[in-house]
Amino acid sequence: MKKLALGIMLLALAIVVPIPTMAGVDISIGFPLPPPIVFQAPPDVIVMPDTNGVYVVPEIDTDMFFWNGWWWRLWEGRWYRSHYYSRGWGYYNAVPSFYFDVDPGWRGYYRDHNWYGHRWNYERIPNRQLQQNWKSWDSNRHWEKQGTWGVQSYQPRPQQQIQELRHQRQEQYQKRPEVQRHQQKIQEQQREKQQRQPQVQKPQGQQKIQEQQREKQQRQPQVQKPQGKQRQEESQHQQSQGKPEGGEAEHRR
Repeated sequence: MKKLALGIMLLALAIVVPIPTMAGVDISIGFPLPPPIVFQAPPDVIVMPDTNGVYVVPEIDTDMFFWNGWWWRLWEGRWYRSHYYSRGWGYYNAVPSFYFDVDPGWRGYYRDHNWYGHRWNYERIPNRQLQQNWKSWDSNRHWEKQGTWGVQSYQPRPQQQIQELRHQRQEQYQKRPEVQRHQQKIQEQQREKQQRQPQVQKPQGQQKIQEQQREKQQRQPQVQKPQGKQRQEESQHQQSQGKPEGGEAEHRR
């Protein structure tokens, strides 16, 4: 009867609480999801200079990128990604590798149509065109060949300078208060997880089992053979080696 009552209660709970609501609670146990961004229409993007196929939505205050087939968002020091620009966000436990190639001042350069002293004739790319072509553009390095990302007379930076800029941006990113708070939260969760793990005793090793078997054999009484039978076995052993009984004494003589 108790099991039946418990089953009825669980069924009633499933009916009262919709499945999407329950799933949302499960998803938000670790880290909350970012608030949705409402678009009146699929957003246009522009490609970022000095990057390998990184696109950004310029007309919103939140940094939203498209790279390698995913939409990416940074919110409260945490990264999220989705295959859709308006839904399906999931927590991403790392910093995407493209991010430190993005110039932090890109919004000002976009507003002024100027990229480090050069006219920036960026192209607004509709979402449908992006989805149809981003793979071929990446594989063919399309934007580097088509006027260096739309920047007039602009020469890409040397590789050493690119690495130095990436390192500087990474240091600046780690100093952000929201990023530091997120890292502290992760460390606290790891400590709590370690404290909750039960201490499992290791089973006896194979070596200890063998030692127990040897001790058991040593405790067993040794049965002595009759003297005549023992003498006979020794004689047979000597004959099998080609030596007659008493051969050593004859040799000494």
